Amino acid sequence: MAAPKFRAVTALAAPEVSALRPQLVVLLLFGDHILGRDRSLFSGSAIEVLGRLGVSEHATRSTLTRMVNRGLLRRRREGRRMYFGLTPRAVEVLRDGQRRIWQTGAVNDGWDGTWTLLCFSLPEAWQRERHGLRSELAWAGFGPLQGGLWIAPGRVEVRAIVSDLGLDAHVRVFRAQADELTDVRQLIGDAYDLDGLAARYAAFLSRWETRAETVTDPLTTRILVVGDWLQVIRRDPRLPVKHLPDDWPAVRAQATFHRLAGALEAPAGAEAATLLDTLPD
Repeated sequence: MAAPKFRAVTALAAPEVSALRPQLVVLLLFGDHILGRDRSLFSGSAIEVLGRLGVSEHATRSTLTRMVNRGLLRRRREGRRMYFGLTPRAVEVLRDGQRRIWQTGAVNDGWDGTWTLLCFSLPEAWQRERHGLRSELAWAGFGPLQGGLWIAPGRVEVRAIVSDLGLDAHVRVFRAQADELTDVRQLIGDAYDLDGLAARYAAFLSRWETRAETVTDPLTTRILVVGDWLQVIRRDPRLPVKHLPDDWPAVRAQATFHRLAGALEAPAGAEAATLLDTLPD
């Protein structure tokens, strides 16, 4: 099958642009064209790329400065030009994101039946701690089954979450498998917002599946589709697909993402080679 062609996306044509923070756009730009190459990127090149997405020069410069202050980028001056390179922390963040996007994915079709169970009991007055723990658990892929019992598919490491919140003495963690009397599909439906999760994949498909015109700006279009996909799967607990509703939209959405991102990879790289001003580290 021939690789699909997709039209360029501009800030005016794509509502998903507003959801991509400038820092994420910068990280995606560096992840695609700087990571692993031992090079630094000219600030003017970043300004050019983000400008195509509706981000002002001032906002881009402020973002680069904040990322330096946060230990994600390092500055390097060459004459009157300022270049930015990745720090080890940024490399770790980007590698983790690449694993999530390209290796782990959104479709969990290799689940071995193992669940991570976490139960907690906190004093009634600890409202802030309870809210913090619930938020972190949801982000890590857990869903509330009942009371203080939360579950997540697979082996999920929670030591860092619990320790950072200072709740080691109040949490118990187990690995388990459901008995045959348990309806796993119903269990998942009780613990997770499947309608909300499916809606996010359906929205991704509505934005990208039918964009079949010639690309005029593959560099920024690839940034948009990868960033949009990352934001969708970040909130996906990777539930076992065999226990999800039939025609689960993540399957089609993931296929759409790989098809589109793959079609854009080579032309985006060719454009970056002529547009981006870099220096070897």
